Amino acid sequence: MLALSDPADGRLAATIDRAHQLARSGLEEARRAIGVLRDDELPGPDKLAALAGLFQADTGLPCRYTETGLQIPAPAAELRPAVKLALYRVTQEALTNIRKHAHPEQVEVRLEYLRGEVNLVVEDFAAADDKPGPNGFTGGGYGLTGMRERAELLGGTLTAGPTGHGFRVDLRIPA
Repeated sequence: MLALSDPADGRLAATIDRAHQLARSGLEEARRAIGVLRDDELPGPDKLAALAGLFQADTGLPCRYTETGLQIPAPAAELRPAVKLALYRVTQEALTNIRKHAHPEQVEVRLEYLRGEVNLVVEDFAAADDKPGPNGFTGGGYGLTGMRERAELLGGTLTAGPTGHGFRVDLRIPA
């Protein structure tokens, strides 16, 4: 529509580039879904660093991934397949929500292996001069509900809400 209304608009190249990135991301997600149907290996915590990297490349925002805890990296191999998938999907959805609803300066994805459980935090940090709050997030969609349901099905919890500097999603699941 932008190209039809004003082909000389300076936003046109960025809009086309963003559409290309979204189409590529959608195609990758469709391929993953087909892989799941074929019993290919499900994505899990081993892919979280790549998710953070893709988010950073796509948005231009710094997105740091850290992994800590007991006997790194051995605990990931000991997780149930459903827990591995939940860690991946919650990270994916939380980063999508940040992309859609927040305007942070930076984002952090932290995975911590604890005795008997795993903790995932996805948090955005607003600029120092921005007002703290939900960063425009209204919670009107199904993303947070779906993440909570996924956590509860695995005996875990998901809390999400504004912090003094942005928004945090905190997932705790029994290993």
